Amino acid sequence: MADVFPAVASPLRPPDRQGAMRTAARMAESALAVEGVATGNREFGDWYAGRVREDVAEVRRIALAELSGWHSEPGTGNLVHDSGRFFSVEGLAAEYVDGGARGWEQPVIRQPEIGILGLVAREFGGVLHFLMQAKNEPGNHNGVQLSPTVQATRSNYSRVHRGASVPYLEFFQRPERHRVLADSLQSEQGSWFAGKRNRNIVVEVAEEFEAGESFRWLTLGQIHRLLAEDDVINMDARSVLACLPFGGADASVTAPTAVLRSCADGTGAVHSTGEVLSWLAGLRAGSDLSVRRVPLDGVRGWKRTEESVAHEDGRFFRVIGVDVRASGREVRQWTQPLIEPVAQGVVAFLVAEIGGVVHALVNARTQAGLIDKVELAPTVQCVPSNYAQAPGAPQLRFLDEVLGAPAERVLFDSRLSEEGGRFHHAVNRYLIVDWHGDHRIEDDTFRWVALHQLAGLLRHGHYLNIEARSLVACLHSLAGGRRATGTGEEAPAR
Repeated sequence: MADVFPAVASPLRPPDRQGAMRTAARMAESALAVEGVATGNREFGDWYAGRVREDVAEVRRIALAELSGWHSEPGTGNLVHDSGRFFSVEGLAAEYVDGGARGWEQPVIRQPEIGILGLVAREFGGVLHFLMQAKNEPGNHNGVQLSPTVQATRSNYSRVHRGASVPYLEFFQRPERHRVLADSLQSEQGSWFAGKRNRNIVVEVAEEFEAGESFRWLTLGQIHRLLAEDDVINMDARSVLACLPFGGADASVTAPTAVLRSCADGTGAVHSTGEVLSWLAGLRAGSDLSVRRVPLDGVRGWKRTEESVAHEDGRFFRVIGVDVRASGREVRQWTQPLIEPVAQGVVAFLVAEIGGVVHALVNARTQAGLIDKVELAPTVQCVPSNYAQAPGAPQLRFLDEVLGAPAERVLFDSRLSEEGGRFHHAVNRYLIVDWHGDHRIEDDTFRWVALHQLAGLLRHGHYLNIEARSLVACLHSLAGGRRATGTGEEAPAR
């Protein structure tokens, strides 16, 4: 080997084990800080109430033909922006190559641009705080929610809309100038997007700067408390929060709660990380789902009217048009298409302490819009009414166990919105349920994965889908050792 590769002075750095442990400890400290140094809870409440009053958007439904700056593409009927940027709504056909009747067609959002979901971190009083933005998206049913520091598509931050510049974008355009805590490309909804990805990035800065009127510094503990409230922390914020480096602490370090202990590397797991990765790779390699683009006007099973594109039996979702007039955005008035689901969904993890380590039961789920077709999803991810209306509908595995769980086993229960920039009033009930049954409930598509393994997978892209990432953020919110059910908090049964 020495003859092939002659010895040279090594430029390699040794693994920064101590640095990773210190970062994990700082995350834990911030998660346990339920009162902020930079922004007190009372100050936050007054500020947030003020943003809700002041940042008001008027969203009015309009016919698809009334979309200004958009057009139906000749020959396909695809909804396309006149600039050729932003996104388009077109058709997708999915079918299994083994033949038979399996397969479906649907409208889908195609947005090839990679956006930025960026969170700025900084220490105040020795505790990490994160710069959150109060933002009103046109699809939010309750108006203002808390988003990351930066939440922008390439078309937005390159100012195709000729609007104002995006505040704090410079921290993420040259992240190497700061301390990068997390940075990965992550997928978005595989049922509604075709191959959509965002860069989820967290940078820690040392320099002082004044937060704008729409921004406030909060500890993780404060953010976690807000996650328990319906529709306060938006989807993009949850995605970035899930990617925070909670893992890396040494298992020998005593942690005050089961969640924090289970984030420590080396605490053990039902399956090794190598086994989990091999299982997922095998399912991806064996997937026989074929996906192709089709014209929006030719999507089978869907009908187009002046007002919408909807499924012929009223299930799933609709494509609608809206006119938006907003006071707190880079652009004050615009029109756009949105996807509107027909009903509320259920997204849930069953979790269990196995060998003293918190595990979540994940489902390797196939979704046509994912680049790799299969990613790790929650135990339950569905809109129950879509199946209730379908003839011969399959039984939804674990749905009854989740919805029928006794109150003392429900560790988290909150209604949270999906991305309000593309979806209209898309709300899911997010639950984490403590499983006390037999742990031997795995099959070809379900596995118990330890919390520290989920943190490790989230250092990379395309392993956990957006719904699972939201639930990981909700799991981290239990780091203080208390349940979060929206109706008050109490010590968990575990």
